[in-house]
Amino acid sequence: MGDFWVDHYPFFAMQVCYLYFSYLNSEMKNTLKETFGDIDIYLFDQLLKGRFDNCKSVLDAGCGTGRNMVYFLRNGYEVSGADQKADSIAAIKELSQQLAPTNPLENFVQAPVEDLPYKDSSFDLVVCSAVLHFAKNKQHFEKMLHSLWRVLKPGGFLFTRLASSIGIEFLIKDIGNGRFHLPDGSDRYLADEQALLQYTKELGAELFEPIKTTNVQDMRCMTTWCLRKNR
Repeated sequence: MGDFWVDHYPFFAMQVCYLYFSYLNSEMKNTLKETFGDIDIYLFDQLLKGRFDNCKSVLDAGCGTGRNMVYFLRNGYEVSGADQKADSIAAIKELSQQLAPTNPLENFVQAPVEDLPYKDSSFDLVVCSAVLHFAKNKQHFEKMLHSLWRVLKPGGFLFTRLASSIGIEFLIKDIGNGRFHLPDGSDRYLADEQALLQYTKELGAELFEPIKTTNVQDMRCMTTWCLRKNR
């Protein structure tokens, strides 16, 4: 029996190590999921950089069910959200009540991004992820952008992710009013880098992160556009 354990010890030791590290990996995944939810990976990147550590009030404009707000709700930020869909507002209210019972439920309102019912200069951070490309035309896009900018405090951060034409200029079909038919079959309002830089200048803003674009196998491109409002 002694020889058996001597001969097979490396095998059993490896199995124990495998099981232990599998357990740790599982626990780590669960902890990450609980802490951050299904957060946009580029918003997660800004959190890792500590960009929003000094922010206290956060608005998710076009919040959906609140997938980007889990971390903020768990960590003492005052969180607000606006969305056109009543069921989305009901869902994020339930999430807020579960994760941050003291966060006021009246912070969550059914409203379009272009007509946010908040006072000027209300938020340290405004998040608008995968919303701006639903603009009907240039005027609608600009109305949404200026609405986001209005409610942002001086010195505050605007984080946006939007579909763009950057990198797929020859693969998209112009269908008018700044909207394009994409290779993935969708129709979206698409800004290009020149337009984003021009808006940055017109707003008197500064980029707190370089404009970054992810090309999804030439089917669509998603751009991260991050602005800071000068004081």
